[in-house]
Amino acid sequence: MDIKTAEFTLSSPNVGMCPKDNKPEYAFIGRSNVGKSSLINMLSRNKKLAKTSATPGKTLLINHFLMNREWYLVDLPGYGFAKRSKTEIAKLDQMIRGYILGREQLVNVFVLVDIRHEAQAIDLEFINWLGVSSIPFAIVFTKADKLSESKVKANVNAYVQKMLETWEEMPPYFITSSEKARGRDEVLAYIDDINKQLKQG
Repeated sequence: MDIKTAEFTLSSPNVGMCPKDNKPEYAFIGRSNVGKSSLINMLSRNKKLAKTSATPGKTLLINHFLMNREWYLVDLPGYGFAKRSKTEIAKLDQMIRGYILGREQLVNVFVLVDIRHEAQAIDLEFINWLGVSSIPFAIVFTKADKLSESKVKANVNAYVQKMLETWEEMPPYFITSSEKARGRDEVLAYIDDINKQLKQG
């Protein structure tokens, strides 16, 4: 799939204020500072689409970007929030869960994981919650350019082994680098396949 147009559409404080049309939505989420904005900009080939920041936890709303006028890429606030009060954290958590559980147009969640670190409890808890909630998802390992190829493979294998302690099979996963545009074609092909299935469905 080639991205010909990518445009910011709407920022919503809750699921009830999201776009009213029925285009399929693909949500991207991860811990603060996982490289989400950079990944979104890499996928769209638009460095200014999502705001990147040296300060983690900048996304505080549900942000919709219309891709090729056919589907939405949805930028969700991160979890494991940086420097936030308990009230703010509870509010953001409620917004994220409200969207994921209540948005009928949502067809897949991409959970971003920093490949440089071993499996973090907060990521695994979120992934398990998606599983229990029967939400389709895929894992996106980010920042692969920061490691050697052998270390990338070792870390992914370790993550897979950790997942298989509680999962019968590994969900789809992608290895990406926003710097090198690695994984771009694979992620977009995955979205394209789902879109085609939805049209046939």
